[in-house]
Amino acid sequence: MADTTILIAEDDPDIRDLVVFRLERAGWQVLEAGDGEQALEIIRSKKPDLVIVDWMMPVMSGIELISELREDPETGSLPILMLSARAQETDIVHGFTSGANDYLTKPFSPQELFLRVQALLARS
Repeated sequence: MADTTILIAEDDPDIRDLVVFRLERAGWQVLEAGDGEQALEIIRSKKPDLVIVDWMMPVMSGIELISELREDPETGSLPILMLSARAQETDIVHGFTSGANDYLTKPFSPQELFLRVQALLARS
């Protein structure tokens, strides 16, 4: 697990800190981005194994970020978990049709986050 790197793209520092804490406690290396554009730069330079993306971020939304990643052959198959406060069925469907591999709504259980990340990594 120590050689697995996960990027969390989340503009809320409290949520980002919680996710980082939980993932690092599980033994993964964690990178952080406060917006979609910063996340894209980190993904292209650091090549994480999985990305957790918030939908509503400044500069570039999570949906826009996923679209960019899916269009690039180097990142097209990167596992992506969308973490969002948008919990309507239409939002969840839009998250999946935009290219997210999984979708978790806020507020979320840190244990469920861990299990979903673990499952995505196992499938990739």
